[in-house]
Amino acid sequence: MRHVAVVGSGPAGYYTAETLQKADDIAIDVIDRLPVPYGLIRTGVAPDHQSIKAVSRRYEGVALTDNVRFVGHVSVGSDVTIDELTQLYDAVVLATGAPNDRPLDIPGADLPGVIGSAAFVGWYNGHPDFADLDPPLDAPGVAVIGNGNVALDVARILAKTPGEFAGSDIVAHARDALAQSGVRHIHILGRRGPHQIAMTPKELGELGHLERASPRVDPADLPPEGDDAMLEPGMRKSVTHLRSFAANPVAKPVTIDFDFFAMPVAIEGNGRVQRVIVEKTELDAELRSHGTGETYAVEAGLVVSCIGYQTPPIPGVPYEHGRGRFASDEGRILPGLYAVGWARRGPSGTIGTNKPDGARIAEMLLEDIGRGAGKPGRAGLDALLASRDLTPVTFRDWRRIEEAEVQAAIAGAPREKFTSVEAMLAAIGR
Repeated sequence: MRHVAVVGSGPAGYYTAETLQKADDIAIDVIDRLPVPYGLIRTGVAPDHQSIKAVSRRYEGVALTDNVRFVGHVSVGSDVTIDELTQLYDAVVLATGAPNDRPLDIPGADLPGVIGSAAFVGWYNGHPDFADLDPPLDAPGVAVIGNGNVALDVARILAKTPGEFAGSDIVAHARDALAQSGVRHIHILGRRGPHQIAMTPKELGELGHLERASPRVDPADLPPEGDDAMLEPGMRKSVTHLRSFAANPVAKPVTIDFDFFAMPVAIEGNGRVQRVIVEKTELDAELRSHGTGETYAVEAGLVVSCIGYQTPPIPGVPYEHGRGRFASDEGRILPGLYAVGWARRGPSGTIGTNKPDGARIAEMLLEDIGRGAGKPGRAGLDALLASRDLTPVTFRDWRRIEEAEVQAAIAGAPREKFTSVEAMLAAIGR
């Protein structure tokens, strides 16, 4: 029997397990520090994007196969070490994602009210690490730094009316706070221009259908329309949305302004954030942005930085600090130790990108370990956890947690998520 441990139960972890479980004579343990599975699908995907979250049913199908086991509420690095896992398993795959915010390295970034997108998204999605965040929503202005889909998610969630969250699984504390929000002006700040965004057409198009919010683009920021022909089709559709926003401004109570060629250089405030100082930029021949020396201020009582993520280091695992990911040779870190998904590539690609990545890493490790070395695998892990008085959460336990969340849902919502580990464990009688 070959034994594989997958650390992380998000898309990369379950796509890897999906390929592995088809092999003969293999047992896979999917280990997660939280009592609940699915990682980014549960706490990263926007709560009003339920169709994307539905991919978790595919992972459930993998989890329910005879040779795959969920081992929840076990933290690798503290409850068990990487060295211990590599001694117990023929292969260990790190699928921990990139859940930490890349730091915003400008003066004033440490002021209260400056929040990274991982924290803010985790807050409205009910991640236990961020449930108590309590972001300031009293001031009319918000600055969202970044030109990707996460910035769009943040802006859209801030702009929606309570009624527009119908059918979503936004958690109660965020739903209530947003209902009382004083936010009226949202600025999305990006260093470069409309042709350099990382925003997909669907997410951009949603901004044009909000009840009380109107997206605005300065026509002067748009390149000549003929230049759009050089773009790939998806990007061309995205820029078409921006052109529509520029050509058809609509007066609504909340504005979402796209500030292109805008580089935040400082954050100011007396005891809390009050404004972002932005330097106008221009692009060189290589499309890199450079400051022009001209600055302006964006009034903001909340700043959400959406400039990327990084994988947290694990003791004993080689790490690329510059890129915020584990150091590997195409996925091989050390003998018997692998990385997959964002932990391998860095925070790039969509959820679906992890499927071929997971399959490739699975096939690689199966070739590397051959028929296995007779290691103890899950029996050894169970004995080790028992010796430390640790009882993992099983997939059957998770389904009881899920059932309780579904029963607690408000009318029309799919669930009301537990936002603390204690509440999750209480749902299964612990």
